[in-house]
Amino acid sequence: MLQKHFQMLARYNTLANHRIYDTCTLLSDVELKRVRPAFFKSIHGTLNHIMVGDRIWLSRFTGQETPFIKLDTILYEDFAELSAARTLEDRRIENFAANLTEEFIKGTLKYVNNQGKLYEDPIELLITHFFNHQTHHRGQIHDMLTQTEIAPPVLDMHRIINP
Repeated sequence: MLQKHFQMLARYNTLANHRIYDTCTLLSDVELKRVRPAFFKSIHGTLNHIMVGDRIWLSRFTGQETPFIKLDTILYEDFAELSAARTLEDRRIENFAANLTEEFIKGTLKYVNNQGKLYEDPIELLITHFFNHQTHHRGQIHDMLTQTEIAPPVLDMHRIINP
């Protein structure tokens, strides 16, 4: 049953990202990169951070080597390139969710965080964190959009999944 739940969260993630990116295309590069009172300093920085987190967690979940990358790394300076990469990453996330098994979800995962500390956590919790992390930072972007001339999009799950 959790597979279906995580598949719904993956779909929501894709649709919410689509709305955020569509809205951000209405902003100038200066406005996207304007320093604001936010942890990752700007809309552009926060969008990049979400991508960094997604790539780290997907590599852990899929048993690939996890790249060491600072959490505030700007992977893409160009917004159009970032947007194209986001589309591909969201497909990867939906594909990951589509192929989840109950056995995998009920397991644990050993990983080393960015500070070099070893953890072992339930995968069910980590996948939940993975989607919560995206939602948390999209909320920050939503707030930063209220500081611009552009209205932020509706991101309520029940309005996106079941419009």
